[in-house]
Amino acid sequence: MAKKSTRNAAFTVPGLTTEQGHAVADILQQRLHALNDLQLTLKHAHWNVVGPNFIAVHEMLDPQIDEVRGYVDELAERMATMGVSPSGLPGAIVAERTWDDYSVHRAPGVEHLAALDLVYDGVISDHREALARVSDVDPITEDMLIGQVRGLELFQWFMRSHIESGSGVLEHAGARTEKGAAKAVKSSPKATKSSGRTATSPAKASRKK
Repeated sequence: MAKKSTRNAAFTVPGLTTEQGHAVADILQQRLHALNDLQLTLKHAHWNVVGPNFIAVHEMLDPQIDEVRGYVDELAERMATMGVSPSGLPGAIVAERTWDDYSVHRAPGVEHLAALDLVYDGVISDHREALARVSDVDPITEDMLIGQVRGLELFQWFMRSHIESGSGVLEHAGARTEKGAAKAVKSSPKATKSSGRTATSPAKASRKK
């Protein structure tokens, strides 16, 4: 669980003890950091994608950025409702995060999508873990996180559709780092074809949130 907040009010939502409500909000703070980081990472990829699939990837990322920003607002407002002041400050993200910055800069679309697939593996896995931790205490927060996981998984599918082979294999299968995933699709024979299709496996995320 996250470090106990020093920003707690003397109340929480009805039906929970103050301790329970604040503990749930502290879990949400970590998800808030992760999604604040994610929307910045997606924007970075949006600016740095190049190559034949530029328009497809460039324009595909913006709606997801907007959706993730909505999740950030939802998390922060739920925290405030539960009596804990949310922190969205850059310094807090850097101080409390457990992952490194996204490591891919100017690169073709399929390379960014392979790297971002690993990012999404980490974010989604940790979101699922968070909703499991709050499920017995606060089904309202659980429901919110379920909706966010649904949206994140849907967009991960959108990305994977660009880097999946016709046999259902992801070319960066087994990659453990973002740069490793990008390199895997770059060296794939399929990456040289006009379709830009490649293959991955559920690799362990390089940035556990």
